[in-house]
Amino acid sequence: MMHASLRAIGMAVPARKIDNKHFETFIDTTDEWIVSRTGIQTRFHAAEDEYTSDLCVRAVQDLASRYDGTLDDVDMIIVSTASPDQPMPGMACRVQYKMGLHKAGAFDLYAACAGFCYGIVVAKGLIAAGSHRKILVIGGETLSKITDFTDRTSCVLFGDGAGAVLIETDPVGNIHGTITGSNGEGGIDLYISGMAPDIDGTPLNMNRCIVQNGRKVFKWAVNTAAEQYRKMLAKNNLSADDLQWYVPHSANLRIIEAISNETGFPLSKTLESVVDFGNTSSASIPLALCKGIKDGKLKSGDKVMLFGFGGGLTYAGAVITWP
Repeated sequence: MMHASLRAIGMAVPARKIDNKHFETFIDTTDEWIVSRTGIQTRFHAAEDEYTSDLCVRAVQDLASRYDGTLDDVDMIIVSTASPDQPMPGMACRVQYKMGLHKAGAFDLYAACAGFCYGIVVAKGLIAAGSHRKILVIGGETLSKITDFTDRTSCVLFGDGAGAVLIETDPVGNIHGTITGSNGEGGIDLYISGMAPDIDGTPLNMNRCIVQNGRKVFKWAVNTAAEQYRKMLAKNNLSADDLQWYVPHSANLRIIEAISNETGFPLSKTLESVVDFGNTSSASIPLALCKGIKDGKLKSGDKVMLFGFGGGLTYAGAVITWP
């Protein structure tokens, strides 16, 4: 059986940087209120004519600029997003076309903020099955286009961005034990409305923007992350001391702090993207990894645990030895 290795990474964000004072002009909030409750200082919002597929393509282009090889032989593209340009065609097909990757299959994966980690799990499985050898996994979002800017508690959270990784077949492999799970009962606590007017009889807000029960999702996220952190350590035969970095989904800095308190894993060894980029859903983990590289923290040989959690409710994680 062949194993899978992560070989390269890239990212993209829009040009338009939004600071907290921007929100003071149209809702009842302050920079101090936003920072104290979320830790977020800035985020990036797409231009009116800029969409998720555009950011995904730019993230792949950034990856290509860092990768000592060709992408011409990529044979699968997986894009995780909760904010596609349109439901069909998929974002992966847009990337395939715009990047000229003529040998690649393409599909979108819909697991919200856990989607990037789900993509890694799926890519690892495809390589282990022998059906594919070189896979792009992308998390990309333009959440600003599906944000309710009248909701003062949530509109300050979300940002836009994309991150991409290249995963290749390898006799040894640097992607180790993974984990996936879900709690569908919590679907009503974090949703974007579509065709159906309700979930299990509970009416939905039909404005097609992100709606969340912040308190319930916060509690579920912290408890789930702490429980799965311990399970992933055990599955990979690791102790906490064996990990150089923990990279949870960057939903809210206060959630990350609470996870650190529950697990006992140091906040100083936790990589995040939420302070500079806001909550970018499926893009938050690759953005945090890129930020860790830029800041000189994440280095070759480091053992890293990724953990995504979000709408569904879903979660997924992976342990990687950084290339």
